Amino acid sequence: MQLVKHIHDWIDERFGWAKLTEPLRHKTVPIHKLSYWYFLGGITLFLFGIQLCTGILLLLYYRPSANEAFESVQYIMTRVQFGWLIRSIHSWAANLMIFTAFMHMFSVLFLRAYRKPRELTWVSGMILLFLVLGFGFSGYLLPWNTLAFFATKVGTQITGQVPVVGHTMMVLLRGGEEVTGATLTRFFGIHVAILPGLTAFLILVHLALVQRFGMSLPPGVEANLSVNPSAVREMKFLPNFLLREVMAWYIALGVLGALAALSPWGLGTKADPFGSAPAGIRPEWYFMFMFQTLKFIPSKILHIDGELLGILAFGLAGLIWILLPFLEGPREKRGGTLIRGAGVFALCYIVAMTIYGYFAK
Repeated sequence: MQLVKHIHDWIDERFGWAKLTEPLRHKTVPIHKLSYWYFLGGITLFLFGIQLCTGILLLLYYRPSANEAFESVQYIMTRVQFGWLIRSIHSWAANLMIFTAFMHMFSVLFLRAYRKPRELTWVSGMILLFLVLGFGFSGYLLPWNTLAFFATKVGTQITGQVPVVGHTMMVLLRGGEEVTGATLTRFFGIHVAILPGLTAFLILVHLALVQRFGMSLPPGVEANLSVNPSAVREMKFLPNFLLREVMAWYIALGVLGALAALSPWGLGTKADPFGSAPAGIRPEWYFMFMFQTLKFIPSKILHIDGELLGILAFGLAGLIWILLPFLEGPREKRGGTLIRGAGVFALCYIVAMTIYGYFAK
């Protein structure tokens, strides 16, 4: 114990550790029947950390070129000790991170944790969700297999439908008019440099806002609190809540380890740019609802391209979703019926279209 105290004092003398952790030592977290939703943000952050660690290990062997990318991943999976496990953890963690990010977003929506003064916390969280989806889209191509190649070709082609700037964005993403080795190099740079830098910065902003305004109380709990101030108890963030969060991380790690070991992530066949697209090609599950929606839209609506209208509709919906805290009117401040209804509709629509997309022929 004396050694631990000596190390603590040595660090505190040089870095001011006590002053740095003082806000956390005074931070409290409300305790109520919905408190377990508070863990989702931390689980998402934990999975992001897993992504960083496993991604760095994969970078030791990965080669971002059309001639070597597939072979380097194959080498990782067959020749590098536990390489298959590291890649499987990386892939499954990406999917779990997107899943928990969506769950965190909907929990914040239904608990109305976006209300004043936490509007910017919601906005920063939504931008983080879009960045997480960007990780999924950019990382999907890196193994340079057939499914990833043609899915990226379709995805970037959809980007090209955006009015005015669409073609420029498509060429910027592809590094030319077609998906080639230049596309792979650009996606690699986006995946390992641009997105991690932006995400790390926004995570700091998001956590600073959470620290500034604390954990939000659900409206029903707030109403009870105004009548009975002792109705809501609190726990200290350090160590009480943090230890509970760590236990949630252990559960997430157990699920991740089981998925990675029992269902290793496959590699498929190497991409052939001159080959034909395989039958029934579709995107990953987190883009399935958009993909399936665009398939349902007629080719022409009032002489306007249907796919273009679908893309504009999704873009407008995303913008409205980001601005939800600023759109809640005075009548909505008690129940938030309209926004909650929109949230229920969005959740049901995403789930239904995703399931239909996997079972539709």
